[in-house]
Amino acid sequence: MFTIEHEFDSTVITLIDEGHDGLMADVTILAFDDCVVLEQEDPLTGEVVRVSLSMAQLTDLAAALDLPEGSYRLDRPAKG
Repeated sequence: MFTIEHEFDSTVITLIDEGHDGLMADVTILAFDDCVVLEQEDPLTGEVVRVSLSMAQLTDLAAALDLPEGSYRLDRPAKG
């Protein structure tokens, strides 16, 4: 299950783990113009762990989900 909310400066997606043993804490994804931030509570410390991805890293991640093992570099259009 997941929810989507549109805030002033971001889109917030919350992934909710459900329906099986060993449930993980919710993952919150904050999508901004220039980066994406993933947040999840660490069950051992109770602190929220954050990982920030640039848009280029997010594009690489999306591509990596459909590729076999190996090392890759995506061609990106030159910034003009």
